[in-house]
Amino acid sequence: MIKKINTMYFSATDTTKKVVCNIGKKFSQNIDKGISINNIDFTLPEARKKIVSFTKQDILIIGIPVYAGRVPNILLKYLNSITGNGALAIPVVVYGNRNYDDALIELKDILELNGFKVIGGGAFIGEHAFSKTLAKNRPDEEDMAIARDFANQLYTKIITQDKYQTVTINGNKPYRKHYIPTNKDGIDVDIRKVCPKTTSNCNDCKLCVTICPMGSIDFQDVSKLNGICIKCGACIKKCPMNAKYYDDEDYLLHKHELEVNFTYRKQPELFL
Repeated sequence: MIKKINTMYFSATDTTKKVVCNIGKKFSQNIDKGISINNIDFTLPEARKKIVSFTKQDILIIGIPVYAGRVPNILLKYLNSITGNGALAIPVVVYGNRNYDDALIELKDILELNGFKVIGGGAFIGEHAFSKTLAKNRPDEEDMAIARDFANQLYTKIITQDKYQTVTINGNKPYRKHYIPTNKDGIDVDIRKVCPKTTSNCNDCKLCVTICPMGSIDFQDVSKLNGICIKCGACIKKCPMNAKYYDDEDYLLHKHELEVNFTYRKQPELFL
């Protein structure tokens, strides 16, 4: 008997949040229109310091973005601290129209190792963190309709099955290595240390400081970083003055290649 619906998400630019919350809302409507949804947003650093656990009467819909085809490294410690205690779980990954590679199966494995029963999974598309044109404005209404149908199928599965078999999800074991971009000569490049720059358009509103998932942007001087940049796109896409940008040659080439090579509209993939 499900008594609580929980949504969890890391969502710097709100794409993953939109998918997960849509699934959770539709699921709650199927079970009981009056049932509340417990939302856990672990995008910001302080949220990832809290201990989270569930029970057999919980269902968890948890979503993360795909980074280089995998679960983001910076989330692994936190995700492995969550305990399921027999709760049902639906892992969701959101990627920028290139490929989700082994991210979904990796998230499924993490959940199962931590005591969850995974009853389904989904890979959805969101506007790419690097771009304002690749998968622009996704997830859109077509994606949301698929998410709602996914919730309906999950609900049907729960009320019609007494025992849940292991869900088969596309992916490789061992997992593939992280996707690595190349430079103009076809040589692998490492863009992990690339950081955004700040233009004179900045009006020092501090929004970028408050939304950085790593807490890396300096409060006194927002053009400086006190920690790592994971290139989530939050400070660039949400800046009201368009004052943040990247100028690294390898990063920009990679961004351009993504925008050119992955324009074909990919569809969400569901696993039940």
